[in-house]
Amino acid sequence: MGTVADDDTSAEFHAFFERHYAELARLAHLLTGEPDAADDLAADALLALWHRWDRVRAADHPVAYARGVVANLARTRIRTAVRERSRIALFWAQREERTENPDVAGVVDVQEALRRLPFRKRACVVLRHAFDLSEKDTALALGVSVGTVKSQTSKGMAELQRLLGAKGVPKQVHAAIARSGEAAGGTR
Repeated sequence: MGTVADDDTSAEFHAFFERHYAELARLAHLLTGEPDAADDLAADALLALWHRWDRVRAADHPVAYARGVVANLARTRIRTAVRERSRIALFWAQREERTENPDVAGVVDVQEALRRLPFRKRACVVLRHAFDLSEKDTALALGVSVGTVKSQTSKGMAELQRLLGAKGVPKQVHAAIARSGEAAGGTR
C-alpha cells in the first residue's frame, strides 16, 4: 500500500505530465525535425523527470527544467544521427579510388588553415563543404540557428581565403578533406 505522500507525489507528477507532455513532444519535434521521435523523446524526458521528481518540483521553474531535459535529449539524438551518417559515408567511401599524385602540400595547408579557425566556424565549414550537409542539418548538428550557420560559414570561408590566399576555397576545402585519407594512407 502506498502512503498518502506517495499518492500526492504521484498525482502531482501525473498532473504535470498531462499539462506539459504535448508541449514537450512539440519541442522535441521542432528541435529534431523528426515527428516520430518526438513522442519518444518527450516520454524519455518525463521518465527522467519522474526519477528526479523531488528535485524537479522543488525547482523555481519545473517546466523550464523539463524543456532543458528535452533539449539535451534532442541534442544527443542529433549528434548520434550525425555520427551515424559519418560512419555510413566512411563505409561507402572505402571503395577503391585512387588519386594520381595527390596534392599533399595543399591538403596540409587546408588542414592547417582549418585548425586556425575558431571551433564554430571550422565546424560550419567542414559540415557544409566536406560533408555536404544542408544549412538546416548543420544547424541541427551544432545546436545553433540556420542564420548562425550561414554567417559562421561565410566568415570561416572568408578567413580561409585570407589564410590560403586563393579563389575557389570551397573546392579546395572539399578536395583537401576528401583526399586527406588518401594522402595519409594511399587509398580511401
